Amino acid sequence: MNEPPIAVLAGATGAVGSRLLDLLLARKDGTRVLTVGRRAPPGSHPRLEHLEASLDEFTSVLRDRRSTEAFCCLGTTIKQAGSRAAFRAVDLDGVVAFARAARASGARFFGLVSSAGANPLASNFYLRTKGEAEAAVEALNFMSLAILQPGLLRGERAEHRTAERLGQLAAPWFDRLLVGGLARYRSVPIRAVAGALDAAARLHSSGIRRLGPAAIEALAGDP
Repeated sequence: MNEPPIAVLAGATGAVGSRLLDLLLARKDGTRVLTVGRRAPPGSHPRLEHLEASLDEFTSVLRDRRSTEAFCCLGTTIKQAGSRAAFRAVDLDGVVAFARAARASGARFFGLVSSAGANPLASNFYLRTKGEAEAAVEALNFMSLAILQPGLLRGERAEHRTAERLGQLAAPWFDRLLVGGLARYRSVPIRAVAGALDAAARLHSSGIRRLGPAAIEALAGDP
């Protein structure tokens, strides 16, 4: 009899990560979940364990742990981080450190929340950083890698971001103008991103998949 999956999750207290955590714990296959980060997610569950760690401690806390799948929902903004350097420390250095630790722990699947337009050669600092993170994770050669590239995330957040809230209100109308190549920038519900991550891990497919807004919602179904 196969043992239940062991999922390791970074960013479990964020908008996408918290919803993904609920989905992982609701699985019928008995998936065990390890969350890593400075803050533990609220509540408790018999199949949930939190490993307290700063970004530079991911490798040490996961060194003697085993996992079969890993999910990276780390992300901040330059405004929140306080500087470009601090932003890169999370969205590039932190992401790569977690991916390396997950790979060393045996994870065969890795799911990464990135951004529409991510490109390591982009002139835009945010998109370039996201693209560099994607390239670094891709180079680790996970058996299965799903990179989600949503546009604006729609849904409730723990923190209040006025600009994003206004963007969410306008998104349903603005999305209609994004056709052709611009469709990759359409907004996506937070619950759909979490659902697509969970579904991608359960597909057990090999290789690299990049999922834009339409593919994210299609894979998530109705999480």
